[in-house]
Amino acid sequence: MYLHIGNNQMIPERHVIGIFDLEITSQSKTTAAFLKNAEREGVVIDVCEDIPKSFLVCDHPYHAQIVYLSQLNSRTLQGRVEEQEKRV
Repeated sequence: MYLHIGNNQMIPERHVIGIFDLEITSQSKTTAAFLKNAEREGVVIDVCEDIPKSFLVCDHPYHAQIVYLSQLNSRTLQGRVEEQEKRV
């Protein structure tokens, strides 16, 4: 199954490690450091046309992790995951 994360971008659901609310988690120094480090390593992919509302941490065959910035709310993304799980 694939998860639509906004702006016509799809990622394999099996690669998703976590979905996080950017506003809430960015207040944490640990999360801010994680995102800054990911950006420095070049593993942040911005799929937004607008201000990002969430980020997804995904495993990847060529990197330890990839971070996707999404303009969709974390609840919306989580709802899509749960909806797909009901269909299976």
